[in-house]
Amino acid sequence: MLLLLFSDQPSDNTQEMSLLDHLTLLFHCSPTTLLGTVAVLLLLYLVSNSFFSEETRREPPGPRPLPLLGNLLQLDLKRFYRTLMELSKKYGSVFTVYLGPKKVVVLAGYKTVKEALVSYAEEFGDRDVAPIFMDVDHGHGIVFANGESWKEMRHFAVSTLRDLGMGKKTAEDLILEECQHLLQMFETQKANAFDTAHALYHASSNIISSIVYGSRFEYDDPRFIRMVEQANENLRIGGSVSVQIYNMFPKLAGWVKNRQLALKNLESTVRDVKTLIQQLKETLNPNTCRGLVDCFLTRQQKEEDSHVLDSHYHESNLISTVTNLFVAGTDSTATTLRWALLLMAKYPHIQDQVQEELSRVVGSRCVRVEDRKNLPYTDAVIHETQRLANILPLSVFHKTSRDITFQGHFIKKGTAVIPLLTSVLYDESEWETPHTFNPSHFLDDHGRFVKRDAFMPFSAGRRMCLGESLAKMELFLFFTCLLQRFRFTPPPGVTEVELDLTPAVGFTIAPVPHKLCAVPRS
Repeated sequence: MLLLLFSDQPSDNTQEMSLLDHLTLLFHCSPTTLLGTVAVLLLLYLVSNSFFSEETRREPPGPRPLPLLGNLLQLDLKRFYRTLMELSKKYGSVFTVYLGPKKVVVLAGYKTVKEALVSYAEEFGDRDVAPIFMDVDHGHGIVFANGESWKEMRHFAVSTLRDLGMGKKTAEDLILEECQHLLQMFETQKANAFDTAHALYHASSNIISSIVYGSRFEYDDPRFIRMVEQANENLRIGGSVSVQIYNMFPKLAGWVKNRQLALKNLESTVRDVKTLIQQLKETLNPNTCRGLVDCFLTRQQKEEDSHVLDSHYHESNLISTVTNLFVAGTDSTATTLRWALLLMAKYPHIQDQVQEELSRVVGSRCVRVEDRKNLPYTDAVIHETQRLANILPLSVFHKTSRDITFQGHFIKKGTAVIPLLTSVLYDESEWETPHTFNPSHFLDDHGRFVKRDAFMPFSAGRRMCLGESLAKMELFLFFTCLLQRFRFTPPPGVTEVELDLTPAVGFTIAPVPHKLCAVPRS
């Protein structure tokens, strides 16, 4: 019998089931039997706990785990970051949780996260690759890789993206061109309520596609639509309860339908990427790089001609690097923009001030990056959206590269580490009203924009987002172009108060599906 826990489309009833209910289904036993088993495991644990070494006692504190299950019964896997925030109040800024049998150290608060990722960048700089991501990338690419291959691929991507204009006028022109396509998509809605997600994902995806492949896609291109939809679905799947349990207990692979769906999506995406790469290879000119793929293929050919041994420039690294950039470059910008437009509709008085500033400073002409310095309130609203949206609350898991004593706690080499970005962006010692949408967090008493050290949505250190400069440019230009042209309001019959700011469940945190009206400004 298929277990409901691992279905990708649970019924309304299973969505509300407790973890105990899920586990009774998982182990196919009655609640009484399950609780009896847990009690025996707990007794065994308490006995074994008396034999802990002194070294173990110097490790970060945390809730006592059960054998095999760890702290699973204490965690809300749909809102895992919220559980960790609560635990940090009890156990401090460095503490331990067990995800099943796996030990994980959590870093909480701005000062602790920054110290770890910046001052101890090497020690906390490896990537912990969960089973689902090993299934997807097999240790290749940029995001879920380690060692010399990761170093080479990251260096190649950073230098190539910079050469291709990331953060420069070349990228600005690409974004402004895409803005026109996005505005046309919004205009076709004729002020009717619609889901902004599709157009925003397609627009942001086209920017990274232009840089990676050398050209954009039409919004109605079936292959493009399929690639974007599958990337979004896999991000949702990556944060699902069933996949998180699979990551704790990989032997359950055959029972996890979401894992199977993720791999099916991946196979389809890889086929599409291979087709695109083959088309570029057939028209490759080594003297002209149209995009990152061209640069990679040229470098690959040079290393083959030079008979380089153990070259990192092979097809697997190319496909994983391209898909990593495509997914990250699409989701981070589009998801943040979805939050931004939803917040504008939710707080019309803030939207008023943004549009007043845009009209006063820019007028009807096209906004440029250089206008940012003269638009402090608008800039503050974008930053506050990134802070409050908190789209990557757990960051991506790190791993210690060697034994380390950090803030008096001993952490072994190879220990998984969560830099809890939620705790940085919502740090009560750093933000005046951390749980409120408040653009004043980024403004001084004179209305001038101010940078905040605890603003770390792109993480920090060796693993920080390599596309930060591009993402910032996209957010600013897309947001201002849309606010220049449209006023965003709730659907008819819905008030601002009724707009739902509940985050969806996923590897990244998007708003729940919603509709808005984009009303042309006169």
